[in-house]
Amino acid sequence: MVVVNNPNNWHWTDKNCITWAREYFQERLTGLNTGDAQDKLYSEINNVTSIDGDCEVNQRKGKVISLFDLNMVLSIKGHVDSDSFEGSISVPEVAFDSERDDYQFEISIYKETSKLNEIKPKIREVLVPQLRDVFAQFGKDLLIENGNDILTSKDKVNSKYTQANQELSFASKTADTKKTVPVTKGSSSTPGPSGTSTSTSSFSNGGGNMASMHLEPAFNVPAIELYKTFLEKQRIMAWSRSVLIYPEGEKGSSSGELSIGEKFELFGGNVTSELIEKSEGVKLVFNWRLNDWRKGNVSRLQMEFHESKEYHETKMQVTWTGIPIGEEDRVRGNFEEYYVRSIKLTFGFGAVL
Repeated sequence: MVVVNNPNNWHWTDKNCITWAREYFQERLTGLNTGDAQDKLYSEINNVTSIDGDCEVNQRKGKVISLFDLNMVLSIKGHVDSDSFEGSISVPEVAFDSERDDYQFEISIYKETSKLNEIKPKIREVLVPQLRDVFAQFGKDLLIENGNDILTSKDKVNSKYTQANQELSFASKTADTKKTVPVTKGSSSTPGPSGTSTSTSSFSNGGGNMASMHLEPAFNVPAIELYKTFLEKQRIMAWSRSVLIYPEGEKGSSSGELSIGEKFELFGGNVTSELIEKSEGVKLVFNWRLNDWRKGNVSRLQMEFHESKEYHETKMQVTWTGIPIGEEDRVRGNFEEYYVRSIKLTFGFGAVL
């Protein structure tokens, strides 16, 4: 509960609700599915991979409003006949002024084939309407669950004007919520979150709040070649157009590939990275930081490589956690420009936008 010292609820007050939103969507979206797991075409949401953006409730003169603009990525899995798949659904905007039909959904199947693509119409027909239901209900639940935290209690408000605004702010929202009947997973649900933490909740790492990010750049190259592009030192120096520098007290391995635990700097020391995990042709994990971040702030950059032999393409699933709040756009922009775009230009691994 937020402590409010605001006589008659006259002045502007606000509450950041991004963590609450992450918990809300993790609980409501995980487990939604297209039907029976024994069906020929089946898909379910198995995690909320990332949620970025702003989410808050505000009040002035007793009138409570919600302001949010979120983008999210949901991981999915399932099967088409006996062929299993993994993928994602990206939702670029869930905003306070969005109508139910405004939401856009980008469906991605890793290791894509023409057969696995048969699941996409099923997802749009059955799963997407459930997502629309949850998103449409979110703003109402946001106010009901968090609105009172920024208000002086009604019994301490003397102004009839702000009292009236306070009542109106919740009257329609409460009525709408009472009409909604909770349902089981497989269709949308509406009760408030239980407080279960999510993989994208803010956490502390050397001080300060952290965020996560999800990217899925595609390259026209086999997975093993893309994997080596981030692992072999000569290739790294080619696409980064810089020499690997080793931090003071660190020494690079004599091998032509990065070794587990090997730390190095790129772009004149602006980026410090350390390889902490590798699985050949499948996954690489790095510790990663910008040199002007607060001491102790180190993000975790995970890359998974999904090759579609039919489409001669590799999707790189990037899961990036531990990014200081406010640095998301900067990190995303730098990665897309100095990593993804530069690699495509250097080695011809796909179209450059």
